[in-house]
Amino acid sequence: MHMKLLEIFWDDIPYVVISIAVVGAWWRYRYDKFGWTSRSSQLYESRLLSIANPLFHFGSLAVIMGHVMGLFVPESWTRAVGMSDHLYHLQALLLGVPAGAATLLGIGLLIYRRRTRAAVSLATTRNDKLMYVVLVCALVAGLSCTLMGLTHFGELHDYRQRVSVWFRSIWILDPRGDLMVHAAAYYQIHVFIALLLFALWPFTRLIHAFSAPVGYLFRPYIVYRSRATAEKHHLIGSAPRRRGW
Repeated sequence: MHMKLLEIFWDDIPYVVISIAVVGAWWRYRYDKFGWTSRSSQLYESRLLSIANPLFHFGSLAVIMGHVMGLFVPESWTRAVGMSDHLYHLQALLLGVPAGAATLLGIGLLIYRRRTRAAVSLATTRNDKLMYVVLVCALVAGLSCTLMGLTHFGELHDYRQRVSVWFRSIWILDPRGDLMVHAAAYYQIHVFIALLLFALWPFTRLIHAFSAPVGYLFRPYIVYRSRATAEKHHLIGSAPRRRGW
């Protein structure tokens, strides 16, 4: 009975999270367009941000790409191109661990910045604070999965035959919750935290990740000048309007 309930949970929870994410994003776009932003705080502090921001964003991109390969690409495909299990595990270690560490360091510096800079702290909502906690937990759990899976070779191999197969089964509307039930406990914890993060996603500053800045390709460019420079060249109130590229 207990196993059956767990199987139902892993069958249904992805669709609950997807529904929350889609409806939440729609609601946010419909009723909170001005809040659909990362609420940049660079104006308040830029030195620490210039270090933490690239670490977090580039590290996150590498982590996402690693998950795309691990979850979307079947084991049979990598074997077909000649990638052995040993090579797959090696690249997971050499690429996944540095990417996860960089992302964790970046988010750690961003949290430190928000805790120690009063103006930045005031721009942080309660939802964002909860998001930071869940995001850090997801990163720590993910790094633990990588290291534990490499320590226990069979369980990482099991991940490719169970966790990734379960993930792909969601998108073809034939969920295989029975596979997740028998996955290693730390994979279950990591997946559960990730699902919680995606459910929170539309209600935090992470929503800006869904925005593609296509409009910037067609908008007129903006020239910023200090007031002193503008007065010197008599530009205030008299500059002709010109369209950019």
